[in-house]
Amino acid sequence: MFKQRKYGRLAAGVLAMSLVVAACGDDGDSASDTTAKTDSEGAADANSLIGMRGTTPMVDLGDEFKARLMEIDPKLVDFNYAGESYDAAIIIGLAVTQAKTDGSAFAEKINGITRGGEKCTTFEACKKIIDAGGDPDYDGQSGPLEFSGNGEPTEASYGVLEFGTNCDKLNATRKKEDQAALKECIDDDTTEFVKASAPKDADVAEVPVVGDRKGNGQLEIGSLLPKTGSLAFLGPPEFAGVDLAVQEMNEAGGVLGKDVIHIEGDSGDTENGVAPKTVSTLLAKDVDAIIGAASSSVSLSVIDTIVNAGVVMFSPANTSKKFSDYNDKGLYFRNAPSDILQGSVLADTILADNHKNVFILALNDDYGTGLADDLTKSLEAAGGKVVGKEIYDPKATDFADVVGSAKNADPDAIALIGFDESSKVLSTMIEQGIGPANVPVYGVDGNMGNALAENFEAGK
Repeated sequence: MFKQRKYGRLAAGVLAMSLVVAACGDDGDSASDTTAKTDSEGAADANSLIGMRGTTPMVDLGDEFKARLMEIDPKLVDFNYAGESYDAAIIIGLAVTQAKTDGSAFAEKINGITRGGEKCTTFEACKKIIDAGGDPDYDGQSGPLEFSGNGEPTEASYGVLEFGTNCDKLNATRKKEDQAALKECIDDDTTEFVKASAPKDADVAEVPVVGDRKGNGQLEIGSLLPKTGSLAFLGPPEFAGVDLAVQEMNEAGGVLGKDVIHIEGDSGDTENGVAPKTVSTLLAKDVDAIIGAASSSVSLSVIDTIVNAGVVMFSPANTSKKFSDYNDKGLYFRNAPSDILQGSVLADTILADNHKNVFILALNDDYGTGLADDLTKSLEAAGGKVVGKEIYDPKATDFADVVGSAKNADPDAIALIGFDESSKVLSTMIEQGIGPANVPVYGVDGNMGNALAENFEAGK
């Protein structure tokens, strides 16, 4: 479980991004023993990931909030996008409260809930401001947010995570029956936090809301989050975040005088085609908003259907820059920052570790290719060099050729942009002698987490 306790300093931001880093707490010492354990056949256990670093949108959630999440789901092992999912539901609830309707019109209030008013950090406190005729400025679990007119944050925080030597230790704070198979391989003491701000020209004018769907006076939120597919490891913390927000809104009196209803739905991925069916089901149930999807490609496959129905779509994890100017009728929002920011933060992390020549391995979808391009631009703008790039099929059964290309390029470091197939790519990298014990490897929000270690060790 992430303690998320340290801020560290990286190199200056690139691509006109302002990266502000504050020191907070003690610096953790890196593990001195980075020797990977292997069996007689060369297959590595999770300790082979020791030293792998990577970035993901993340703030210091704090032990109290994580404890509340674990009351919802005691088996949580990662907290990726839990804060964003929680905030998405809270912001929707506050916007409906301020608009006095759960119809399409409440979308006009969403951006304003996150900026320019009286600061508040809980649904109950913000609701009191609204009830008194005031204007709340919600600073949530995922940060200050400060949405632009296109419904995306202009302020963000990233965690720089590292796999450590504690992978064989289970969290003693968990109930005994919940400890089985829950590896906690991220080294909490080395976690750093980097604050990032979008350039001024990203703060665009308000996008008009186009939609006349009427509400029924009771807020119903559908979720389109991964229970299956390549991002299934992100599902538990995201569902827990939404469930916790709904619980707390209802404990505070609900929205429009009634309990908020949450209807869960599986987003799957682009391969299993679950999302369109889930969206049809949720729209048939007349939900007022859909929280999801986690995958940018999945969201792009259903966004038109959702917004054309006059329903708000709010993703806690979409990072593709395609959404920044998408024709979404003013009904699409996200509180995960654009990959332009992550590309800059990841580049600065790699360069701060004194690696100049980088090879990029990226899965072939909107997220993978987009982030690979952003990372390339950021590295080159700061004096680094991309010595090669392989865009691979995440459903491939063999990654020897793409990994071989990385090996032949003899890079200082390798950036791996992927989802759950990353465990197989890493296994191949280790087989070819370019795993984290031999060449510095950097991951991203699609793969950095304890679930990667579990999949890696299980051979998934």
